[in-house]
Amino acid sequence: MFRSAILVILGTSITAFISFFVVVSYRLFPRGEYTTHRVSVLWAQIMLRLSSVKVTVEGRENILKGRPQVFMANHQSGFDILIVLANIETYFAWIAKKELFAIPVFGRALARTGSIPIDRKNFIRAMRSIDDAARRIREGKSVMTFPEGTRSMDDQVHPFKKGVFHLALKAGVPIVPVTIVGSGEIMPKKSLRVHPGHVTLVIDRPIDVTAYTEETLDDLLNRVHDVIASHYYLRRPESTPGKEKAA
Repeated sequence: MFRSAILVILGTSITAFISFFVVVSYRLFPRGEYTTHRVSVLWAQIMLRLSSVKVTVEGRENILKGRPQVFMANHQSGFDILIVLANIETYFAWIAKKELFAIPVFGRALARTGSIPIDRKNFIRAMRSIDDAARRIREGKSVMTFPEGTRSMDDQVHPFKKGVFHLALKAGVPIVPVTIVGSGEIMPKKSLRVHPGHVTLVIDRPIDVTAYTEETLDDLLNRVHDVIASHYYLRRPESTPGKEKAA
């Protein structure tokens, strides 16, 4: 508990400093979004090291070079953000709910990384946000998304929301499935306790979306879900649906 308290204090201080630096650096340096992304990567690497979290990455070669893509990952912990930032070795922005952009300093820093807010409470504004995001992706911006929409609390990969799949179809760029295994034990949802541990990050082959339409969107969603879930349950067989967790 004492160790977790120290990590929270250090983490909060470092996060506040990095967020402030991101806001300032955007004005000081050219290519501001890329500079702030690199600063964010440094922040993630520091936080993982302080927390004694080791990450094994499989499939780095599946990250597309020099072209936009939509990363889709399962979501179990606040540490997922650090894990993908530190280990997905290409620039990307975030697709995030608009409420996060209202957080003092952090929200400004998030905007400075080129991240795109989505209004999930208003359908019309949400669709406008998706149209804007698709345009920016077509112009060359990769994005990271968590299609479950929230963190899982039960070691399962939950059903995916359709919004990010509409986005991928509109943008016409490949989806890269990303599976995160083990982050739920590092810092579970609704907990500030941080536990040292090991996480596996699996980056699967890109999926071409051009063969899909709005009518076959569910097929695309199910395909991506199956890829992520298969990697997850292969590495965590005790979490497979229908099986009880090991005591």
